[in-house]
Amino acid sequence: MAGAASQPAVLLVDDEPHSLSAMRMALEDDFEILTAPDAGAARRVLEQEWVQVVICDQRMPGQSGVDFLAEVRESWPETVRLLITGYTDTSAMIAAINDAGIHQFLTKPWHPDQLLIATRNAARLFSLARENERLALEMRLLASTAESRIEKRRKKLREGMGFETVLRAPASPMNAVVQVARQFASFDVPVLLSGEPGTGKAQIARAMHFGSLRSDKPFYELGLAGMPEDLATLELMGAKRGVLPGAVARAGLFQKADRGTLYLGGIETATPGLQLALLRVLKEGTFAPLGGQEKLTTNLRLICGAGRDLRDLVAEGSFRSDLFFALAAGEIAVPPLRARRGDVAILVELGSQHGKPVHGLDEPALEFLENYDWPGNLRELRNEVTRMLIFAQDSVLGADLISRHILQAPPSEEGADRSAEAALTAEGTLKDRVELMEMRILRETLTRHRWNKSRAAAELGLSRVGLRAKLDRYGIADPATKAEQED
Repeated sequence: MAGAASQPAVLLVDDEPHSLSAMRMALEDDFEILTAPDAGAARRVLEQEWVQVVICDQRMPGQSGVDFLAEVRESWPETVRLLITGYTDTSAMIAAINDAGIHQFLTKPWHPDQLLIATRNAARLFSLARENERLALEMRLLASTAESRIEKRRKKLREGMGFETVLRAPASPMNAVVQVARQFASFDVPVLLSGEPGTGKAQIARAMHFGSLRSDKPFYELGLAGMPEDLATLELMGAKRGVLPGAVARAGLFQKADRGTLYLGGIETATPGLQLALLRVLKEGTFAPLGGQEKLTTNLRLICGAGRDLRDLVAEGSFRSDLFFALAAGEIAVPPLRARRGDVAILVELGSQHGKPVHGLDEPALEFLENYDWPGNLRELRNEVTRMLIFAQDSVLGADLISRHILQAPPSEEGADRSAEAALTAEGTLKDRVELMEMRILRETLTRHRWNKSRAAAELGLSRVGLRAKLDRYGIADPATKAEQED
């Protein structure tokens, strides 16, 4: 019984009992057979049973087979429909196919093998149609799932490149910068980021892109500082076929960044020709590739970084005032690292990327790094921490690993001098300036030797007594000993 229940169900509709009996005998070994003497009874069977194939006689009292199968097509479209008829009129067959969607005609008198083969094909067609629906549903589900996964990855990527990447302390001056940048990010206007080289302007520009409505479009950046005008023009505008060697066309960043964001660093170095091209892109959204006469359009958002105050350049006449005012719709000043002393402890984690089990800085090392004025800003800090990691032997980075020019810089609230050269140009007597140099050298040498006075004295050509006298004279003390005394 279980095997019979799994067989496809076939509904036979005919008003002649002997025809129903003959069809049952031909099909009952392969199918579950259901019968009905007319269209009304057949309709009731279809409402109660799951029927795969309907075989109907054309001539029946009350309603013809074509009319009945047309109703079946409307209510049970997946059921495969076969028609048995004694007529072979071609026009009638075409009309039946159009009205009732007949899969196959069987003409009287039919042969049992012919009926069996036709019914098997119909059942197979039903099974294939169901399988196709299942596969189509699975494909839609997989496509939806894949799209959802891609969107989640895109969201994660956007979050990983957003304002969360701008590392800063809770009371950092960068908090106000990030807050303003977030406000400008959601408005599709040009933005000018001003600040010293290496302060992280490109990182803020990228965060603004991923915090904007253009986040699913590309982000490009180009540094103009030191780049020849012809190369910068090629990079931005591209070139038509035949201009470059190899007779190939090249798309520029104006074209690639369409509907996305383009960040240009070192905008203060842009030549007059580039300034005019940028102004046209901002005002008209058009540009002309090298070697081309026609103008192309672009819908990009332009964010620029300036290492100098563009107002001074406008006053000097070296920067277009109309371009400056077009860029300064949103203007953000990025502070230098020396104004972010509290961020140094967090930013040094940027250097921990070389597989060494290092767990931060000791207090003297952090003091030296916080008091240095960092003319190279974040770039210089990254390089210094990387250098310290390379030579590190302990799990904590000590002050002895810091470069000598940083160790020689005296601590101050405003940030240290950039080098000991300040003592050579400072005002004061020769004695005072020499003592300043001597104090810095003593402090740097002791730090490198981890306050081992014997080694420091040997390097400096002093006795331990002479070294101690100089330390007392200048008030130089081991930071670790000083901290213990304070405790």
